[in-house]
Amino acid sequence: MIDEETKETSGQSPEAGDQSTEEVPAEIIDVPEEKVAGKVATETPEEEIDESQIEVMPYTQLRPGMVVRVHEKIIDQTAKGERERVQVFQGIIMGIQGAGISRTMRIRKDSKGWMVEKIFPLSSPKIEKIEVVKQFRVRRAKLGYLKGDFKRKLKEIKEVKETK
Repeated sequence: MIDEETKETSGQSPEAGDQSTEEVPAEIIDVPEEKVAGKVATETPEEEIDESQIEVMPYTQLRPGMVVRVHEKIIDQTAKGERERVQVFQGIIMGIQGAGISRTMRIRKDSKGWMVEKIFPLSSPKIEKIEVVKQFRVRRAKLGYLKGDFKRKLKEIKEVKETK
């Protein structure tokens, strides 16, 4: 009873409310075709992208089992001021995690009988360069088994020189 009164006061008859459930074709409503087809339409116009704007991910050829030398920039703060130097960390890549800009690698080395592991973000501006010293043949993506008492030696992959 209350519903009928509210419809009458709004100027609609009770029958008019029942007809509003009809489906309206997408052509009548101003909806972009991309949204109708299930695609998300971008409201901003497409900008032209220069080749200089495209960032190439650094160090995509690194694999677990490689012995690498990472040159890292270190800032020393002394009483006289700041001093920047490059420190070299050489070890075997134990694993690579992440994708894109958040990609990191875990490197392990032996330092005076103590095993030291360090995690380096590959896209960090503190990494000056990464050199590959040699590569071992491994069959795993994560080399956690090297942490324990691993007695066998890893087999080194020898580079084949190309002849012309």
